[in-house]
Amino acid sequence: MGRFKPLSTAPVPERAILVGVDLGKSEWGCEESLAELARLAETDGAEVVMTLTQRLDAPVPRTFIGRGKVEELCGYVRSLSADVVIFDDELTPSQQANLEKIVGEPVKIIDRTALILDIFGVHATTHEGRLQVQLAQLQYVLPRLRGMWSHLVGEQTRGGIGSRFGQGESQLEVDRRLVRARISTLRRELERLERRRGVQSKARWDSGVYRVALVGYTNAGKSTLLNRLTGADVYVRDELFATLDPTTRALELDEGRKVTITDTVGFIQKLPTMLVESFKSTLAEVRAADLILLVVDASDPHRELEINAVRSVLAEIGASEIRCVTVLNKADLLDELQLRDAAAAHPDAQVISAREGTGVRGLLYRVAREAAAGSVTMSVLVPYEKGLLMRMVHERCQVMRETYVQEGLLATVKADARMARTLAPYEASGPAAQQQGADGEKDGLVQDVDDKGVPADE
Repeated sequence: MGRFKPLSTAPVPERAILVGVDLGKSEWGCEESLAELARLAETDGAEVVMTLTQRLDAPVPRTFIGRGKVEELCGYVRSLSADVVIFDDELTPSQQANLEKIVGEPVKIIDRTALILDIFGVHATTHEGRLQVQLAQLQYVLPRLRGMWSHLVGEQTRGGIGSRFGQGESQLEVDRRLVRARISTLRRELERLERRRGVQSKARWDSGVYRVALVGYTNAGKSTLLNRLTGADVYVRDELFATLDPTTRALELDEGRKVTITDTVGFIQKLPTMLVESFKSTLAEVRAADLILLVVDASDPHRELEINAVRSVLAEIGASEIRCVTVLNKADLLDELQLRDAAAAHPDAQVISAREGTGVRGLLYRVAREAAAGSVTMSVLVPYEKGLLMRMVHERCQVMRETYVQEGLLATVKADARMARTLAPYEASGPAAQQQGADGEKDGLVQDVDDKGVPADE
C-alpha cells in the first residue's frame, strides 16, 4: 500500500477572476455587488482568486471594459492560472466573443446571468424547475450561437472558385432551428404545467384556505422559517439559491383556522429578466397569495438594498398590491443595540430567529390577525345533514364557541367575506345564539396582544 499514493477524486475548483464596472448608476456599490458575485461563484464551486474593477461612464461597446483594462486582465489570467473570468454585468454576444478571442482558450468568459443560470441548473430538482431553467438557458444561448460557428462562417465567405454555390444549410442555421424548436416545446410544456398549477390554485381558492407566501432575498432564511412553522423537511443550507422549487405546507393556527404557507425561490439584485419570465408559473404562487411575508436577513448590512430588490421583483410580477408583512429574521446574530436599530427602522415588522425559534409565536399571532382582518362574527346553526358545511366551519372559520343542539351545530364563528356569504342562510337568531355570542366574548376567547402581535401573557 505504501508504494501507491491514492489520487483524490474530489473536483478541483475552477480559479475565477471577477470583473466589475462602476457606472455610478446603481444603488449597490461596485464592491458590494462584486462581494455578492463572489458568493455566487463560490456557490457554483469556483475559487475567487482576485477582483478587477474599472470606473466608466458607459460600457465600451466592443469589450465592455477599456482596452488597457483588457490587457491588464490578460496578464492576471496568465499569472494566476485562471480558468474563468466572470463579469458582474450582462455581456452582449459580441462583447463575449471579442473577449474570448483576446483572452484566448481555454479560459471561459461568462457574465452574472450565465453564472446564475448555472447555479439554477444544479439546484433545480423538480420536473417543472428543470424545464424552467432549461428554457432560460436556451434563451440565453440562442443569440450567442454565432460565435460558436465562426470558423464555418469564415469558410463560407472566403470567396474564390465555387463560392457562388451554397453549402446547403449551415451548422449555425441548423442549431438555431433546433434551439428555437426546443424553446417552443418547453414553452408548451410549461404552459400545460401552469394550467395544472392554476387548477390547483383555484381549488385552494375555492376551499377558502388563507394563503401565505414567503418571499425574500436569497439566503434570508425562508426555508428555515417554513420548517420551523410547519415541521416541514425542506432543504436548508447556507448558500445562495438553495431552494428553487416552491413548497407548500399546511398550518393550523391556535384559533383553529387552517392556512397554507408556500416557500418560493429567492430573489437577487440584477435577477435576469429571462429567469423571471421562465419562473412565472412558480412566481404565480406569490401573486395568488392573500398575505406575503417578506423575510429579511436582519444581520446583513445591505438589508435595505435587498428589501428594495425584492419589492422591485414583486412589482415586476404584479404582486406589489398584496398585503405584505416584513419579517426581520436572524435576530440571534444581532446584539441588543443592532436589534433595537433594526426594529426602529421597520416598526411594523416582526423580529424573529427562525433557527432559534424566538419571536415565531408572535409571528403566528400576526398571521392570525391578518387572516382575521375583514372577518365578521356571526352565530350559525348548521343542520347535521350538512356534514361538508360543518367541516368547512371548522377548517375555514375561527370557532369561538360551539354547542351541539337537537337541530345541529350551533356555533359562534369569525368568518371571512366569502364564508360569511356561504353561511348566511344558516345564520341563527334568538336567545340561545345571543347568549352564546355573549359567552364567547365573556370567556375571552379573543386574546389581547401587544403592538408586535405577541400575546400579553407571553
